[in-house]
Amino acid sequence: MSEFWLISAPSDKENLQALERMNTVTSKSNLSYNTKFSIPDFKVGTLDSLVGLSDELGKLDTFAESLIKRMAQSVVEVMEDSKGKVPENLLANGGLKEKLKCLKIDLTSFVTHFEWDMAKYPAKQPLVSVVDTLAKQLAQIETDLKSRTAAYNTLKTNLENLEKKSMGNLFTRTLSDIVSKEDFVLDSEYLVTLLVIVPKPSYAQWQKTYESLSDMVVPRSTKLIAEDNEGGLFTVTLFRKVIDDFKTKAKENKFTVREFYYDEKEIKREREELSRLLSDKKQQYQTSCVALKKGSSTFPDHKVQGPLLRWLKVNFSEAFIAWIHIKALRVFVESVLRYGLPVNFQAVLLQPHKKSSTKRLREVLNSVFRHLDQVAAASVLDVGVCGHPGTAARQPRLLSLRLFPHRPQPARLGAAGPTRPSRPCRLRRRRSFPRLRNPTELRV
Repeated sequence: MSEFWLISAPSDKENLQALERMNTVTSKSNLSYNTKFSIPDFKVGTLDSLVGLSDELGKLDTFAESLIKRMAQSVVEVMEDSKGKVPENLLANGGLKEKLKCLKIDLTSFVTHFEWDMAKYPAKQPLVSVVDTLAKQLAQIETDLKSRTAAYNTLKTNLENLEKKSMGNLFTRTLSDIVSKEDFVLDSEYLVTLLVIVPKPSYAQWQKTYESLSDMVVPRSTKLIAEDNEGGLFTVTLFRKVIDDFKTKAKENKFTVREFYYDEKEIKREREELSRLLSDKKQQYQTSCVALKKGSSTFPDHKVQGPLLRWLKVNFSEAFIAWIHIKALRVFVESVLRYGLPVNFQAVLLQPHKKSSTKRLREVLNSVFRHLDQVAAASVLDVGVCGHPGTAARQPRLLSLRLFPHRPQPARLGAAGPTRPSRPCRLRRRRSFPRLRNPTELRV
């Protein structure tokens, strides 16, 4: 489990020394691993535009988190037979260095070595344009996710319905995969074959009495064709005109007549439908092995992933990368609003070594950066829930951020996982600087 804190402080001499003291103390005490979090210089624009972006980025952040959760859960659902390999498919595409962008990078490494993607999100563009590009990208991914998961859920539901018919006891399950054409008298004007469920303790009684339950029962026409834990399925042939009488007498003797009409075409259609759905599910949505030939050599272990799983892998990576860029934008916007112009701040990513050390780490941050807001006793801006800076926009602040690894739970494909409810954006006044409470939760 990985946890991250993202802090921001002014880059003047005093605060750079404070950052060095923080690094020294956290390193010696083995509290956290600290790295600089690089954020490019953006076109700042007007104060009003920054205030508006602060609110918009908060909403976009929540939307991106929800989308990533749903995609992670979708991967779990699709990989139902290989859930142990889910982490291998929740990766980020490159991002460490230009020459390594073709590599698959685990999410923790991507965050700790984050670099702004200048090609996809040009920093020279106005901030509003960059945010709009991110919003459109995530909206398109969500639209595609809904349509693709809807198709998958429809297929899965139809398959489950057919599979349920072949489960259960002889009273409820389908009989099309049990009976055969030879078990019935077909195309007769006078005779008909019925299927009767007989409790196991009553087998002997059935053999002795079935011919006398009604007139016109064909002698020695019964045959056991299937069994379960409760009883057996027997055939019996009789004249059509005594069907009702036979059913009544059978019920009195605790024998149950299953309503079943043998239709060879319908049975064949049902079997083909089940086979088709199983094949579609495997080919379209799951991983399968194929044999590749190269000259005279064969590679039977080559695995091919279905279109949905491939799409989820690619777009989960895209959504996650966009999400971290949104976090970087939020740090930039909130830092400018609180530290003022010219832009001069340093963002640092902290990774606590142990969960038990987080309390001590907070105390170190409180001590090292207490000087930032001596008058107001230092407020803390929660990056995850705050937006409008209000009248305190020019006061120095420390921004906080946490990332928690996501452990996706099996759920209905495409269903939104539990998300943090949105709350009004506001500043929280603390008695001492910064407490780092209620930071943003990023589930990786």
